[in-house]
Parts: sequence; C-alpha cells; structure tokens
Amino acid sequence: MIVFPHGKINLGLRILGRRPDGFHDIESIFYPVPWRDALEVVRSAVFSFRSFGLPVDGALESNLCVRAYNLLAGRYPLPPVTMCLLKNIPAGAGLGGGSSDAAFALQLLNEFLQLNASMQELKSMAAQLGSDCPFFMDDAPRFVTGRGEILQPVALNLSAYYIVIVKTQVSVNTAWAYAELSRHRRETDWRPATGETPLQQVVAAPVETWKTFLKNDFEEPVFGAYPQLAAIRQRLYDHGAVYAAMSGSGSAVYGLFTKSPVISFDPSVKVFTGKL
Repeated sequence: MIVFPHGKINLGLRILGRRPDGFHDIESIFYPVPWRDALEVVRSAVFSFRSFGLPVDGALESNLCVRAYNLLAGRYPLPPVTMCLLKNIPAGAGLGGGSSDAAFALQLLNEFLQLNASMQELKSMAAQLGSDCPFFMDDAPRFVTGRGEILQPVALNLSAYYIVIVKTQVSVNTAWAYAELSRHRRETDWRPATGETPLQQVVAAPVETWKTFLKNDFEEPVFGAYPQLAAIRQRLYDHGAVYAAMSGSGSAVYGLFTKSPVISFDPSVKVFTGKL
C-alpha cells in the first residue's frame, strides 16, 4: 500500500512568546501544497526502512517514519514490515515534509494492518512525533495556535492560484531561527498579537492585500543572515506573484500567481511549480 505525504506552507507566522515548557506560542495558517513524497509499506520477515530520492539525514531510529511505527508498536502487536520512502520534499525548508511523512505513516500502518485506531488516537500519537504532525491528518487549511498543535478550521480556498516554491541550498535550523529572532526583539515585543488584525481576517481579504498585512516574523532575522532568500522573494514578485513569503522558519520561499508563471532558477535550486 502506498500514500503520498504532502507539504505545507505558512500563510503568516506570528511568534508570540516563549512558553514554560520551552516551546513558543505561535499563530499561523497552514495550507497544504501538492509537493509530495511517496511512502509504501509491504509485509516482510523483518522490519526495515529504506529511503530514496533526496537524502534523509540522521540515525535510523530517529527517522519519523520509524518512530511512527515504533509508537504504534507500543500499543498494538505489529508484524514486521518494510517501509520505503521516496523523498521529494526538501528538509530544512519550513515545508513540514518530515512531519507529513510521520502523519501519513501512522494512517498508512493503521489502514494496512487493520488496527482500527481512531482518528483521535492517531492525532494524539502524531502530536508526540511533532507539533505540526496532526495538521497533515486533516488535509485542509487550519488556523494554528499553541505550539502548533491546536488546529481550527479556516475558510480559505486558493485552488485558483498557482504556486512556485523555491528551496536553495541554504537550510535553516529552527532553533537557530528562534535564537536569532530573540536577539532581534526586545522583551516587550514578545506579546500576544493584541491590536493586530486576526490572521483569519487577513486571509479573508483579497490575496493582493496580503503583501501589506500577512507577515512571517522569521523573515527579518533569516533574510538578514541569508539575503539571497530575500532576493528570491523579490524575484517572485518581479515575475508577477500576488503574494510571496518564506514558509515557517525557512528556507523555502514561495509565491502565489494568478496564472502559470514562467520563471527559471539556477539548476542547484529545487523548485516546485503547480496548481494549488
């Protein structure tokens, strides 16, 4: 059995402050995008995990697909399987590819092995694997709060738009991005977004207005360290994007277009173009 985990982009990202548990409170809107990996599970004599395509860093036991299997195995008597991952979504991009793989792995194993785990149970396990993992089980836009695990439906349909996602060789470490953001901010800047237009209201306005009101707080420190990413955002605007921004803590930059764009990049840059 095979599934196709998809990525996401952040439409706006507000970092509101550090929590007692060490995480940060955020506000964002996650929107699914059709840049996809492929994950297959088959029965086998012993458990194994194989990956192809883009390199998957880290030890085997730390891989999120393997962790998803082990998490389920702690609750259900699982037979051995072979998991094969074709990795297309780049890591260190703010696109949630690893989290998506984990969420889809839980659902795939549940269906393939007929475990009959409820969606609530699967989402609970997904949250243990990563703050944004539960989002990928809904496959729909969500207003995200807390540390990324509190999801609320948001009425938003971008199916009329084309998207270009650009990932250079730059990869941004999330912990570094938070440290840089802290360095750029005064203590009084860490506050709830009182007085600011709610994100749900911002995205309800025409996309052409988003450039003024829809901001990613990480762009200032990340673009300061990597001006080439700011240049990519500007290039997307120069080629007709109605809105362009960085996703998550980076380093992928995306643009939304009303018609299929014609734009080229250096061969070393990974680019996804498609209809949302």
